[in-house]
Amino acid sequence: MSNVTEAEVRAEVRQWLSDNWNPDMPLVEWRRKLADSGWGMPQWPREWYGRGLSHPLARVVEEEFANVGAVRAANSGVRLLAAATLLEHGTDQQKKKFLRRILTGEDNWCQFFSEPGSGSDLAGATTRADLQGDFWIVNGQKVWSTSAHHADYGLLLARTDWDAPKHEGLSYFIIEVKQPGVDVHPLRQMNGHASFNQVFFTDAKIPQENLVGRVNEGWKVAMTTLMHERRGADGLPPPRNRETRTGRIHAEERAEAEKANEPYKWYPQRAGRVDLIIERAKETGANKDPYIRQEIAKLMILAKSAEWTARRARAAQQQGRPQGPEGSLGKLAASHVARGCSRVHTMITGTEAMLTGSESPREGIIAEILVSVPAVSIAGGTDEIQRNIIAERVLELPKEPRFDTGPFRNVRRN
Repeated sequence: MSNVTEAEVRAEVRQWLSDNWNPDMPLVEWRRKLADSGWGMPQWPREWYGRGLSHPLARVVEEEFANVGAVRAANSGVRLLAAATLLEHGTDQQKKKFLRRILTGEDNWCQFFSEPGSGSDLAGATTRADLQGDFWIVNGQKVWSTSAHHADYGLLLARTDWDAPKHEGLSYFIIEVKQPGVDVHPLRQMNGHASFNQVFFTDAKIPQENLVGRVNEGWKVAMTTLMHERRGADGLPPPRNRETRTGRIHAEERAEAEKANEPYKWYPQRAGRVDLIIERAKETGANKDPYIRQEIAKLMILAKSAEWTARRARAAQQQGRPQGPEGSLGKLAASHVARGCSRVHTMITGTEAMLTGSESPREGIIAEILVSVPAVSIAGGTDEIQRNIIAERVLELPKEPRFDTGPFRNVRRN
């Protein structure tokens, strides 16, 4: 279908929707039909629940779904990171087992990468996986695992060779979360939310067929996951308004979205809420202060530049180009914008920015911005990590001297 025209795609998807869309169906039943038709993720290969369409033609499909109010495939949270990683590195058996249920939303996913002693230094992970018979046996601890408390599967990076250099002794697995030996404990944040978890593994089992890629080549697989994650670091898409739509599918999708989005409710505040800056300046009269006006102008220029960087990254994706360092550029820009927002919001609001509760500025939203913004400079790789990636891969500067070469078991750790 690579040579089809936009008109042909529109005609075919319109006819398919006319024949199949029924808002009173059960949500999962509809999504199974959607996955099997290929219209749920039309840019995926035909053999894996797609249509092999280019990204521009896939957007045409989205438009036609929106025109009739039809629900799309499940596309929230880590599940799409899992799908992107499996499409590039997974076996046919893994794709067959997991991809369809990702699209139907029947399985929830999370990520087991960061550890208490190796957050930004991801390659320093010490959670271990040892092969015993037909299973890998996992022991260790992960942290900052969003939605692990209701996940079915996790993407796990674990050490499988302690005598190899640290980047070469890691393997990438799919692990069942709801099994003996996996204990999930929520973490309470200073902004009052509990989006993340720490997870303890004690002799947890992974069947051999759940190894993604080759043994000790997990770093390459993890980079695929991270580059897709960083490309989306400029923020979550605005929620779709389905409140006025009736039918069983819409009701079930609203319930699903409410559960899926609960851990991310504070993410707009984490990004700094640049959308509130001018509004707040007018509310408080700060727009009449020449110094604050200059700071607002600087922030808006930075925010618009970051938006263009994000658009460039999306355009590269739509053209089918491989994931590249522009994800790190976008993430670092988003971090600068968030911190700038925090500073300008404080200038505009003054000491009242510290107040929470119903009578505080914007019912506590401003205070939540101030305590949430630091997270954006840490999550998904710190600003320092992104600068290193940009320096080495974009500017082609010499790499920093390393002191962690040789067998991992001999590397000094926290």
